[in-house]
Amino acid sequence: MESTATAAFLPTELYRSEAVAALEREHYASRFWHPVAAAADLPPGHVRAVELLGMPVLLCHSGSGVVRAFRNRCPHRAVAFREPSEGTVACRRLVCPYHGWTYDLDGALLAAAREAEFVEPFDRGAWPLEGLGCQVRASLIWVAPGADPIPLDEQLDLPLREAAAALAQPLVPLAFHGQNLACNWKIAHDNTLDDYHVAIAHPTTLHRMQGPVRGYSHRFGTWANVLSTPWLETAADSARVDAEFLTFGLPPWNHLLVWPDGRLAMIQFLPKELNSCTMQVWLLGPEARRVEGEALMAEMVRFLNEDRALVESAQQGYGEGFRTGPPHRLEARILHQQAIYAALLGPWYASGRMPR
Repeated sequence: MESTATAAFLPTELYRSEAVAALEREHYASRFWHPVAAAADLPPGHVRAVELLGMPVLLCHSGSGVVRAFRNRCPHRAVAFREPSEGTVACRRLVCPYHGWTYDLDGALLAAAREAEFVEPFDRGAWPLEGLGCQVRASLIWVAPGADPIPLDEQLDLPLREAAAALAQPLVPLAFHGQNLACNWKIAHDNTLDDYHVAIAHPTTLHRMQGPVRGYSHRFGTWANVLSTPWLETAADSARVDAEFLTFGLPPWNHLLVWPDGRLAMIQFLPKELNSCTMQVWLLGPEARRVEGEALMAEMVRFLNEDRALVESAQQGYGEGFRTGPPHRLEARILHQQAIYAALLGPWYASGRMPR
């Protein structure tokens, strides 16, 4: 997948089929790691409940310093230990509110109420919490919901190669933004990979950040791709300093923005209903820039709101059975990610028998 392998966009039928959405969850989304929280929001001795693709997940940071993820269900009768509305909570032990089964933050059962009275002999070791893949990269906590995910360092192949120093820095959350979009997640993902529209649709926002189109440069990895644009910043001596502003496209529906001044943003489009998705944006940066967080996020939200009108309009057109036109060279990143999508759906897509 080092280069685009197709000269046409995915057929719009794939954007409006419930059966296709089910296949995506099984054969596409489950193969990847997903950022679910900022690492700094989960200090040692704390837990946080989140939801990932409809799955309740419990993040635990034990005293040993290890961050783990578990299915947020007690193995006894499937009751959740914590709710997402609680946020991050200081916690030494996980106690099920139903029958009092008690676990440590590493997922081991410490005690069950009235253990001597179970119908069969009871073995604590046979009832650990169900663990999920969990790693910390780029100051974010990533969770793998599937049993056989692509290794995270492969999924992040290009960012780890091109922005290794920036991703290794411990960053703190500066701001968070979330909103629902009335479009299929693929339309929103395609749009954020679309470098053809920036100068036209965002002349006073994103275009000013990325600079003239003549400075655009694309690079492609196996899983990720990147748009590199010149970054001009006024130094203390009034000289102009050249650097790169990097916008990475990552499967399944993520976008990692890396500024040369130490900021980092993660944008993702989580499927909700067939014709809607939830956009989440984390803005991270050095501790010294914490006070600037809301202003920096407001700058991003301006161009994201411009995109909202576009993707919701496209959703209406796709729903009418519209056929897309030919791809432009500045839409190469869309083709790259769509080729990954098609390959992972495998025979369903290649056979031309995708259900509707």
